[in-house]
Amino acid sequence: MADDSFITLSKKGSSLIEIKGSEFIGRAMRVDTPEQAEDFVRNVRAEYPDARHTCYAWTVDGATHMQKYSDDGEPSGTGGLPILSVLTKGGITNAVITVTRYFGGILLGKGGLVRAYTDSAAEAVKDAVPVKITTGQRYLISCGYDMSEKILFALKANEWQTGGIDYSDRVQIECMCSASESEKLIETVRDLSAGRVIPEKTGECELMQKPSEE
Repeated sequence: MADDSFITLSKKGSSLIEIKGSEFIGRAMRVDTPEQAEDFVRNVRAEYPDARHTCYAWTVDGATHMQKYSDDGEPSGTGGLPILSVLTKGGITNAVITVTRYFGGILLGKGGLVRAYTDSAAEAVKDAVPVKITTGQRYLISCGYDMSEKILFALKANEWQTGGIDYSDRVQIECMCSASESEKLIETVRDLSAGRVIPEKTGECELMQKPSEE
């Protein structure tokens, strides 16, 4: 995450695949610590206590990169590693995937298991909607009603995100932009108001966008 951006999951995702009577139930979610990932796995296992296997993989970037996977009793390399590969090949981090299997009585073979766990994990990730997260700056713009429409139009034109807008004695606009756009945002608002309005930085935030498919 050298550029302070990473790809993760925007919400909880799930999948259900049936192959020769076996059911593969996928779950995926963003996590930010190994503890959150392990809690997620425990909760899924508690949800399906009678399942024969719940394979999983997770990866977390923080001060150090950490990852873990488990075949949970399946033949070595057929469950956890294929699930992990869905994360690594997609460039996805800070995420956990579980795939719970209910055995249907017909052996699938090593290749069949790898495909089943891979497909189930990939479908769960797709349902969880991968997003690119960039560290941004949060600003508060306090302006008069005479300037508010012009400033809001400029924010929208530059694709800077707006949060809450409070209309009281003055208009209070919460907005967010990437760190590289901070100076441009400040200059834009200052120029529009002839120097009367200067955005106040209030902290950092996360900006979400669809990851590039390149």
